[in-house]
Amino acid sequence: MREAFRKRILVTGGAGFLGSHLCERLLTQGHDVLCVDNFYTGTKDNIAHLLDSPNFELLRHDVTFPLYVEVDEIYNLACPASPIHYQHDPVQTTKTSVHGAINMLGLAKRVHAKIFQASTSEVYGDAHAHPQQEAYWGNVNPIGPRSCYDEGKRCAETLFMDYRRQHGLSIKIARIFNTYGPRMHPSDGRVISNFMMQALAGEPITVYGEGTQTRSFCYVDDMVDAFIRLMNTPEPFTGPVNLGNPHELSMLDVARRIIALTGSSSEIVFKPLPMDDPWHRQPDISLARDALGWSPVTPLDDGLRRTAQHFREVIDAMKMRSSQRSRAMA
Repeated sequence: MREAFRKRILVTGGAGFLGSHLCERLLTQGHDVLCVDNFYTGTKDNIAHLLDSPNFELLRHDVTFPLYVEVDEIYNLACPASPIHYQHDPVQTTKTSVHGAINMLGLAKRVHAKIFQASTSEVYGDAHAHPQQEAYWGNVNPIGPRSCYDEGKRCAETLFMDYRRQHGLSIKIARIFNTYGPRMHPSDGRVISNFMMQALAGEPITVYGEGTQTRSFCYVDDMVDAFIRLMNTPEPFTGPVNLGNPHELSMLDVARRIIALTGSSSEIVFKPLPMDDPWHRQPDISLARDALGWSPVTPLDDGLRRTAQHFREVIDAMKMRSSQRSRAMA
């Protein structure tokens, strides 16, 4: 890539699931990438293969504190995104979404950088509209156990739009629907990672409620492609724009697919639904198709096979570490 086209790009949460894939893609495009992460849910294993690249830099930093760097673009992905992780320290989750947005917007304003906000389908809450369109304002419980994430992300969107209106900042807002693929945290409590780990271990697969609630799953490579397309849209387009796979599946369907795909002997067990768990989650991606020329292309079974291979490797590594500890203690 010629120097004129090489960008200095900051990715917050860059050692996480989505962030690490984004860093990887940006490097292949020839950009200089600064990966910032406090490693609360991200891990160095996700970006270890990037550390030797001369165009990659890693900085341990918490976005709730200001950051002073020179960059051309900012992808703000920093925030725990699974209920298990974001409910562990809900006050910090809210601070990460709100203070983190303020600090990254302040940085973008100082250095005149374009900035991307990784928002979420959870801004729609337990939606009354189905499928969800960007014009829908949502149905969110502001005082429930998921509120730290839902309302934190809603406030971040507010901040982004107000920085746009007040300071003319170049912003892009993505509302991300369920995404899966290699480098998901094995114990993040999300549907795909839960079902995969349980199936590969031959343990009962936990389905909440009757399993009739639905989700729509987008493979990580498709999602990263959407991120970059959104960032590169011309002014004055800002979003928010839904990014996800519109193909809707029940939880019971997903569990059965994973059992069949992994050849597992696991049985399905049912437990009560968590509080405020959305009943339906399906994106209307008409805007993404029109504005980005994007729609997901990875078939679910192909993505699940790649994800299963990743989790097999994770389980093998966990067994090896356990064996090494046992030998060391003997």
